[in-house]
Amino acid sequence: MKVDVSAYLVLGRENTEGRPVEKIVEDAVRAGFTIIQIRSKEESAKELIEDCRKTADVIAKLGKQNEVVLVVDDRLDVVLAAREEGIKVDGIHVGQTDIPVSVCRKYLGKDAVIGLSAPTKDLINYVKNYDVSEIDYFGAGPVHETATKPDCGMDETGHVITKTFEELSELAKASPVPVVVGGGVKVKDIVPLKETGVDGFFVVSAVAGAADPYKAAKELVDEWNK
Repeated sequence: MKVDVSAYLVLGRENTEGRPVEKIVEDAVRAGFTIIQIRSKEESAKELIEDCRKTADVIAKLGKQNEVVLVVDDRLDVVLAAREEGIKVDGIHVGQTDIPVSVCRKYLGKDAVIGLSAPTKDLINYVKNYDVSEIDYFGAGPVHETATKPDCGMDETGHVITKTFEELSELAKASPVPVVVGGGVKVKDIVPLKETGVDGFFVVSAVAGAADPYKAAKELVDEWNK
C-alpha cells in the first residue's frame, strides 16, 4: 500500500471534546486527510480496538480504504487483535521507546505500514544513518511546543526542543523515506512547512479539538495543496 503522509491526523477519545472519534475521522477524510493514527494513553485495548473498527468502517463507507491509511500508535497488541477481528488496520506507528520496528515488521508482514518517530535530539544524523529498510516514513517535530506532545524531547534545562524550518529543510534532504512533521501546527505554518520539502504535516487538536472539524481539516488540506 502506497503511503501518502501529506495530511495526517492523530487522535484518541481524549482529543475530541467528547465527540465520537469516528465522526472526527469522517470529517477529516472527507476534507482530504490521507492517514489516520489512533493514539490514546487513556483508552483500554478494547476501546482502542473499537475505535479502529469504527474508523475503518468510516474509511470504507467513504470508499477510501485503498487510499487512506489507518495506523495505531505504539500498540502492536491492538493492531494484531483488530486484524484478528477482521478490521482493516494498515499498520503501526512507534516511538523510540516502543516495540522495535523489526518486531512490528515480523508480526505485521511486509505490506504493513510502519512509521517511526525520529528523536528530537540529533535528528539529522539519526535519519541519515538509520536503516530504513523496515519503515515507511519518519515522524518528526515539534514545530511548536504543544500540550498533546509533552514528551517530545527536552534540552538540559528542561525546555522543549522545537524544530526550525531550516532544520526541517535539512531533514527533508537527508531522509531516504517520507517525513511528516507536526507539533502545534496551524494553518499559518502549512506553507512554510511545505516549502521545507517535507512530505506532510500531522495535527491533533487543530482538527480533533476544532469547533468545526471538517472546516478546520479542509483549510489545512487546501493550504497544503495550493
